[in-house]
Amino acid sequence: MRRDYDLLIFDWDGTLSDSIGRIVEAMKVAARVAGYAERDDEAIKGIIGLALPEAILTLYPEMDDSQVVAFRQHYADCYMAMDAEPSALFPGVVESLAAFRAAGYRLAVATGKARRGLDRVLKAHGWETYFDITRAADETRSKPHPLMLEEILAHCQVPRERALMVGDAAFDLLMARNAGMDAVAVGYGAMPLDALKVHEPVLAIEQFTQLQAWLDASAN
Repeated sequence: MRRDYDLLIFDWDGTLSDSIGRIVEAMKVAARVAGYAERDDEAIKGIIGLALPEAILTLYPEMDDSQVVAFRQHYADCYMAMDAEPSALFPGVVESLAAFRAAGYRLAVATGKARRGLDRVLKAHGWETYFDITRAADETRSKPHPLMLEEILAHCQVPRERALMVGDAAFDLLMARNAGMDAVAVGYGAMPLDALKVHEPVLAIEQFTQLQAWLDASAN
């Protein structure tokens, strides 16, 4: 049975922004520069959504703290060079978010990006004040811990049953489950829908615009 929602919370990379390819390439470049074996595309996609230190350690569990710091800097240098022009938003994102705002939904972002990176892309899109709240991985607990969502709910004063998390990674859906929230899986980002459906999202979509159609239908 569908619920009515007041708050829509979005992951960024792979959900709103078509940035997965850049993340994969930056991680491979960082590995080469740091002298580690490159991981394959699927392995790297599998860590997208985690905070960067947790992501690096998942790929390279043998690293110590200083090696993680160095690898993280190599990754950041490469990604920022590629992201001088921010990754494009997926088709329908701009129009759908505008429609959600017009319909009275509150909007938030819960991302594995660092605050500096998130602020940079928000500014590039003219969205510095677009969302009610944004939370980045380096200012709270990493997904799938629910703290990021709990902070968003507290800020917006919305109960968990009236909020919906939208993401492209298992970490997004697990975070929502850990927070007691519904979630929507998108299959055009880091992970295919078949891998996400095991986490029992209330909706699984292949195009962002399908979310608006589903929410509109559930409101009627």
